[in-house]
Amino acid sequence: MSGAQIIPLFVIIPLFTAFFTSLIGRFVRRSLADILSTLACLILLILSFCSFAALRHSGSGILVYKIGGWVPPFGICLVLDGLAAFMLVTVNIVAFFVAVYSISYMEKYTDKPKFYTLLFLMLTGMNGLIVTGDLFNLFVFLEIASIASYALVAFGTEAEELEAAFKYAVMGSLASSFIFVGIAFLYGFTSTLNMADMARVLNDKPSVWLIPFVSTLFLMGFGLKAALVPFHAWLPDAHPSAPASISAMLSGVLIKTLGVYCLIRVFFNIFGASQSYLSVLMFLGALSMVVAVILALSQWDLKRLLAYHSISQIGYVVLGIGLGTPLGILGGLFHLFNHSIFKSLLFLNAGAIDYAAGTRDLKEMSGLKEKMPVTANTNLVASLSIAGIPPFNGFFSKLLIIFACIQKGHLGYAIAAAAASILTLASFMKVQKYAFLGPLKEKYKDIREAPLAMKSSMVGLAAICLLASFLLLPPLKFFLDQAVNVLLEGRGYANIVLEAAAR
Repeated sequence: MSGAQIIPLFVIIPLFTAFFTSLIGRFVRRSLADILSTLACLILLILSFCSFAALRHSGSGILVYKIGGWVPPFGICLVLDGLAAFMLVTVNIVAFFVAVYSISYMEKYTDKPKFYTLLFLMLTGMNGLIVTGDLFNLFVFLEIASIASYALVAFGTEAEELEAAFKYAVMGSLASSFIFVGIAFLYGFTSTLNMADMARVLNDKPSVWLIPFVSTLFLMGFGLKAALVPFHAWLPDAHPSAPASISAMLSGVLIKTLGVYCLIRVFFNIFGASQSYLSVLMFLGALSMVVAVILALSQWDLKRLLAYHSISQIGYVVLGIGLGTPLGILGGLFHLFNHSIFKSLLFLNAGAIDYAAGTRDLKEMSGLKEKMPVTANTNLVASLSIAGIPPFNGFFSKLLIIFACIQKGHLGYAIAAAAASILTLASFMKVQKYAFLGPLKEKYKDIREAPLAMKSSMVGLAAICLLASFLLLPPLKFFLDQAVNVLLEGRGYANIVLEAAAR
C-alpha cells in the first residue's frame, strides 16, 4: 500500500461501520455492535498515527490520493498534509475513548446500534472534511456530520432534547446556507472547486469585491459552526441536551472540525490571510473568551456550564491562530488539541455523575468524591487543565498564546486571556466544591462509581492531559510543527498540492 492509499480509509472505515452496524443491529446482540464500533475507532486511531509516518516518508510533506486516477483540478482528490494529520489524530483519539465509554453509558438508551450508526456517520463527515481537497465535497462532508449530530442531540427523545435539536438544526442550516452561497460565488469566479486550484486562480486573478464578500459569508457560516460569540446561541442548549458521549464529541471535536478547521483552511490556504481578516479573528476570539466565561460563572447545570466553557476555550484557539505568527498559530493549534482532550473528559465526567446520581444540578450534589473517587480525581485533572494550571497541558498552550500576544504588541489581548483563565479556575473550583467536596447527602449513600468502560475512558483522557505537555519537546514537536507550517505556507499550499498530484 502506498502512502496515499491510506487516505480514503478514513472515510471508508467509519462509513462501512455505520451501515454495517445499522444492518446487523436488530439481528445480533448489542455486544457485537460494541466490539465492532470500538475496533473501528481503534483502527482509525492507529491509521491517524500512521499518517504522520506516511507524510515523513513522502519527502514533500504532503500526500494526494487521486480518485479514479484523475489529476486535479480535473478530478476529485483527497489531500493529507500536516494540518490534516494533526486534526485526524485529534478527532480519532476522542472518538476512540467515546466509543469505549459508550459501551456502558449508552445501555440506558433504547437502541444502541442506531446510536453507533449516527456516531460513525458523524465521524465519516469529520474525517472526510479534513482530508478532502475539494471545496464542494468539504460542504458535503460538513452536512453529513451536521445532520448526524442533529439526530444525536435528539437521541433521548425527551422534550428538552427535541427542542434543543430543532434549534441546533435551524442554526446549523442557516450556517450551511451561508457556506453554500460562498462556495457558489467562488465557483462562479474561479470555475473550479479544487481548493488548491482555487487558491492559484485567486492569486493570479485577484478580485476587489469577491474575497471580502465571501469571507464575510464564511465567517458567519463557520463562525456559527464553531459557536464563536456572537454566533453561539445554539450551543448552550444543544450540548447539555445530548447524551454525554455525544456532548464530548460535539464539544471536543465537532465544533473545531466543522468550524475552526474549515475557517483556518479557507482563510489561510485559499484566500491568503490578510491582516484585516486576522484582526477580525483576534477580536472574535477575545470576545468569545471573555463573554462566555462570564456567562459560565452563573450556571448551576453542570453540562450547561461546560458548554459555555467550550465557547470560551474556542476563543483562545481563534485568538492564537488569528495572531498569524508562528508562536500564535502554534499556541492556537496546541490549545485546539488540548481542549479536545480535557473538554471531552469533563463531559464524560458529567455523564458519569448523571449516570450514578441522576442529576446535573450542582446545588443537588455534595460529597460525591466519597463514592466516586475515580470520577472526582479525573474531573480535578480536567479542571486544572482547562484552568491552565501547570504541569497540565492547558497551561502550556495558554502560555504560548499569551506570549504570542505580547510578542505582537497586543497587551490587551494578553491580559484578557490571563483574566479569562482566572475566571475559568474560579468556575471549576465551584464545580469541585459543590459536586465532590463537603458531606455526602443521604440520598447518595447507595450510589456507585461508574462502570469499568466509563472509568477506563476517563482515566485514559486524564493521562493524556498530563502527557500532552511533552508535545512541546523537540522529539515530539513535529506533531504540531507540521500543522503550523501548513498555515504559514498560506497560498503556497496550492503549488505544493498541485505538484504532488502531478507526480
